[in-house]
Amino acid sequence: MSPNPEAVDVRNVTTIGHVDHGKTTLMDALLAANNIISSRMAGKIRYLDSREDEQERGITMESSAVSLRFTVMDRKADEGTSPRTYIVNMIDTPGHVDFSSEVSTASRLCDGALVLVDVVEGVCTQTISVLRQAWQDRLKPILVINKFDRLVTELKLTPIEAYHHLSQLIEQVNAVMGGFFASERMEDDLRWREERERRLAEKKEEHAAEVDAIINEADEFQEKDDEDIYFAPERGNVVFASAIQGWGFRIGKFAHTYAVKLGIKENKLRTVLWGDFYLDPKTKRVISYKHLRGRNLKPLFVQFVLDNIWAVYDAVLLNPNPDKVDKIVSTLGLKIPPRDLKSKDTRQLLTLIFSQWLSLSSCVIQSIVDVVPPPSIAQRTRIPKMLYPDLNDATMEPKNKLEEELFSCNASSDACVTALVSKMFAMPSKDLPANKKKPLTAEEMRERAKAAREARNAAQAAIANGDSQRTEEPTTPLEQLEVKDDVENPVYDDETLLGFARIYSGTIRTGVTTCCVLPKYNSALGPTHPWNAPHVVTAQVEALYIMMGRELVPVDCVQAGNVFAIQGLEGKVWRSATLCAPNERGVGVDADLSLLKDCLLNLGGVNRYAAPIVRVALEPEIPADMPKLIHGMKLLSQADPCVETFQQQTGEHVILTAGELHLERCLRDLRERFAKVEIHASEPIVPFRETAVKAPDMALPKISGARRGTIHGSIPNNLVKFTIRAAPLPKKLTEFLLDNLATLKLMDYEQGTERVQLAQENEEYDVQGEIMRKPSIKPEEFWRALVDVCKEVGGEWADVVDRVWAFGPQRVGSCMLVESRPGVTSTSIMGSLKKRQERGKNPGDASQEPEHLARDFDNHLEAGFQLATFQGPLCAEPMEGLAFFVEAVEIDREGMEQERLHNRMPQVTGAFITSVQGACRNGLLDWSPRLMLAMYTCDIQASTDVLGKVYGVVAKRRGRIVSEEMKEGTEFFSIRALLPVVESFGFADDIRKRTSGAASPQLVFSGYELLDQDPFWVPTTEEELEDLGEKADRSNVAKAYMDAVRERKGMFVDRKIVEHAEKQRTLKR
Repeated sequence: MSPNPEAVDVRNVTTIGHVDHGKTTLMDALLAANNIISSRMAGKIRYLDSREDEQERGITMESSAVSLRFTVMDRKADEGTSPRTYIVNMIDTPGHVDFSSEVSTASRLCDGALVLVDVVEGVCTQTISVLRQAWQDRLKPILVINKFDRLVTELKLTPIEAYHHLSQLIEQVNAVMGGFFASERMEDDLRWREERERRLAEKKEEHAAEVDAIINEADEFQEKDDEDIYFAPERGNVVFASAIQGWGFRIGKFAHTYAVKLGIKENKLRTVLWGDFYLDPKTKRVISYKHLRGRNLKPLFVQFVLDNIWAVYDAVLLNPNPDKVDKIVSTLGLKIPPRDLKSKDTRQLLTLIFSQWLSLSSCVIQSIVDVVPPPSIAQRTRIPKMLYPDLNDATMEPKNKLEEELFSCNASSDACVTALVSKMFAMPSKDLPANKKKPLTAEEMRERAKAAREARNAAQAAIANGDSQRTEEPTTPLEQLEVKDDVENPVYDDETLLGFARIYSGTIRTGVTTCCVLPKYNSALGPTHPWNAPHVVTAQVEALYIMMGRELVPVDCVQAGNVFAIQGLEGKVWRSATLCAPNERGVGVDADLSLLKDCLLNLGGVNRYAAPIVRVALEPEIPADMPKLIHGMKLLSQADPCVETFQQQTGEHVILTAGELHLERCLRDLRERFAKVEIHASEPIVPFRETAVKAPDMALPKISGARRGTIHGSIPNNLVKFTIRAAPLPKKLTEFLLDNLATLKLMDYEQGTERVQLAQENEEYDVQGEIMRKPSIKPEEFWRALVDVCKEVGGEWADVVDRVWAFGPQRVGSCMLVESRPGVTSTSIMGSLKKRQERGKNPGDASQEPEHLARDFDNHLEAGFQLATFQGPLCAEPMEGLAFFVEAVEIDREGMEQERLHNRMPQVTGAFITSVQGACRNGLLDWSPRLMLAMYTCDIQASTDVLGKVYGVVAKRRGRIVSEEMKEGTEFFSIRALLPVVESFGFADDIRKRTSGAASPQLVFSGYELLDQDPFWVPTTEEELEDLGEKADRSNVAKAYMDAVRERKGMFVDRKIVEHAEKQRTLKR
C-alpha cells in the first residue's frame, strides 16, 4: 500500500452510532473485502476490537484506525467507466456513552461519517449525540440503516409495512438534523445582528449626518439552504444494510438494474424509486400519489426492491425451497458452489447469496466516494470553522499563505506542515515494528544452516576423538548465544505513547523536528508572548506509521490529507497538540519562535460530552509499589482523553472516570499494562451538593427577633464582631448562575488576571464533578442579564446585583456573598468588585490606616465565605444556591493595635476566617438543610416482556421514570429515567440479569437534583414513632447518604454502636 496517495484519492471516514448498532461488524465486512480477514469470519471476529475486554463484552472501548485500498469504477469519466483506486482511512469508534470522548477525537480527523442506526431500535440517545458531533465538526454524514434482516426475521413485517417503517426512521433522523440547523441558524442570526450593530455604530461616529442613510442600507441576513443536510435515499446518502450478513444497497443499484427493463433513464428512475411513486400497469408510466385514483398499487420501492428481498428470505430461510433458490441464483447470475446450495445451514447460504448480489463493501465504498469529499475540498469548509468557531459563512477566503495551504490541502515540500494530534494512545512496545523479529532472508537462512552443520560435525568429531576438553568447549558458544539473545531482544519500556493524528498541509518526515503547539496556546497573542511561551515545545519525529487496526506499518513520510500515528511526542505532548513546521525540513532544536509565527496555529482541543463524575481512590496493595502506581496513573491519563488523575489534599491518589464501565477498563489497564501492580480501589466516591430550603415545619430561628439565618459571630476578646445572614437563592437565580459558570470563570473579577488565561479553561471542569457548559452569555452581558433575572424574581433580590461581593465556591459557583452593611454602598453594578481590583492593583495607595484594616478584614471575610461554601456543614461537600448577607462588621481598633504590637495578627486573622466559616455554615442550618444528589439520565430500550422488570430495578435504585414511549411498528419501549449516581453502581449488570440481557441502560450525567428530605428529621408524632421508631434510620435516606460521606471523610457520625447491651444478641444482629 502506497503511504502517500494523491489527496484527491483519499477519503477519511469514521463510523459513529449508538452502542450495538453494528459499527465494528460493518468494519469487518470492509476488512474482508481487502482480504485482511476471511469473509466467513466477518462479523464474528470483530477484528478492530483488539483488547481482550472488548472481545469479552462485545463492545468497542477504544477507537481504531485502518487504511484500506479499493478500486472503484469511476462513472464520471467522459468515456464510459474506468477503474480508479482510492485509499479510505476508516476510524471505528465506540458507541457507549462512557467512551464518547473517543468519538470526539476521531471526528476531528475525518471528513465524513457513516452513521449507523439499528432499523428496529431507531434513533437512540447516543445517535443524537454522535450526529451533533458530526454536525459541529462539519462531517459529511452517510446514514446506514443496519440490521435490515430484523424486519423480516424478528418483526415479521410485510414489505409495505417495512417501507412505512423505514420512511418514519429516516424522518426521525432528519428531524434531528433539522433541529441542529435551526439552532445554528438562530446563533448565526444573533452574531450577524451584533456585527451589524457594531458596524452601524462605527459608521454613525464617522458620518453623523448620514445616520438615516446608514440605517436604510440594504444589508440583509443571508439565509442558508438546508436541502443538503438531510438524508434522502434518492440522493445516495442512505444505505440499507445487514452488516452481519454482509449485504447492503442504495437505490441506485436497483435503478441501474431496472432502467433498461422499464425503458426509463437511470437518473430519473433513481429520483422516483423512493417515495410515493407508483408504476401504472396499463400505461407503464410512473405516477404520483395524487394520480392513484383509489387503486391499490405498491410504491416502486416496495415493488422493485423490498419484494425481491423478501422473496429471497422466504425461499432460503423462512420457508426453504431448493427449487426457488436455484431459480433465484440463476436469475441473478450468482456463482454459488453446489455444496453450499445443498447445505442445511440456511443462514450461511443466505449470506452467500446476498453478499454476491448486494455486496456491502462495494455499496459502502461507492457511497463514501460519491458523498464524502476528498481532503482538498473538505478542508475548505472544515478548516475555517476550526480556526474561527464564530464564523457565519460556510466558506471564506484564506487570509494568508498558511490558511491558503490548509484550505487547499497543499502537500508540496515547501508547504507549511500542519498536523493535528487529537489524542495520545498507548501501544505495547513489543508490538512496534522496530521491536518485532524480522523474518530471515533466504541468504541468512542458508548461512544459519551451514553454521549449524559445521557445529554438528565438529561436535561429532570431538566425541569420536575422545577429546578431554570437550566439556569446556560449549562454554564459549553459550556465552555468544546469550549476548546474541540480548541483541535480538532489547530492553524497552512496556508501553509506548503514540500520537493519533491527521496532517492538513505539507509533508511530515521521520527524523525532522517540529513545533508542538499545545491546546492552551492563543494564536492571537503570538509565539513570543509570555502566556504562549510554555505552550510551544519542539519534538523530533522518531517514527511514522500507517495504522492497520492492531498492526502498524512504518513509513518514511506522510502527505497532507492522511491519518497516521506518530512516535516521539512522549514527554512533550500530554493529550493533544498541533504539529507545525515551515516546510518538510522541520525546525531547528533552538529555533527562534518569532521567525515561525507565520506557521504556528492552534487547531484546538477536543470537546468532552461525558463528564468524569465517578471518583475512586487508589493505593497499591504493597506500599513500596506506590511509585509504579503514580507512573501508571500518569500514563493512563495521557492514553485516555476522558480520564483525570490527581492527588487530593489528604494525600489520596484519585482517578475520575466517565462511568462504571469506564472505571473497570481504567483499573484493568492500570493492573495489566501501565502500573503492573496489584491495586486496591476504594468504593466509588460520588459528589453531593448542600443547600437549604424554606420548609413549612422548620424549627424556630436560632436568634429570636432576628430574621431566619442570622448568625452573630466574634473572635476571642471581641476584637472583631460580625453579623451574617444566610438565605436560599430563588430557583430561577440559582439556575441562571449554574448555566453561566463558564462565563463567571471568564470574568477576571478578583485578581485582574488576563482573560486569555481563563478563556483557555472554559471547557474544563473541576474535580468536584461540576461541568462547565458552553457560555450562553458573554462576560460583558452577564451583569445586565443578572439584573434582569433579579428584577424578575423581585423582593429583596431586585437590587441585590449592586451589592454582590463575590461568588462561591472557588469564586465560581451559585452562592453569593452580598454587602448589606448600612452606609457601605456600591456606586455601580460591579462597584465592589472594581474597588477590590483597584485595591489589588494599587496596594501602596495613600489611604488612612483604618481603611487598610477594614479592607484586610473584608478579604478575610471573603476567604471564610469561600471555605464555608466549598465544604458545607452536612458532610463537607460544596454548597449550592445560597446567599450570605454581611450585615455588620465591628472592629476593636485599640485591641487590634495591641495585637499588632505583640505580633499576634496571624492568629487573629486565622480565628476570624474560622469564625466566618462557622457562621456561614450555621446560617445554612438555621433553614431546612437538604442534600443534592448527582443524577444520571438513564435511557433504556425494552420489549413489553421485560418492561415490568425494568421498572422494578429502577424503583429499587431510588430512580424515577420520566418518560415512556412505544416505538411505532415495534414492541419496544423507549424509557427515560433519572437515577442517583450513588445508586447506579451495579445497575447495568442488575438490569441485564433481571431481563436476561434484553435491556441495557445508557447513563449520562445530567446535573444535581434536590433530595427533598431533611437529614436531621426525626419522628415526633405518635404515629411516626409507632411506625418508624425513635431513630427512623431506615426511612431517612438523606441521613444515610450524609453519614456515609462523613464516615468516609473521617468526620464525626452521631451513631450508637450498641444499644441495650444487656439484651441477648445474635451474630446477624
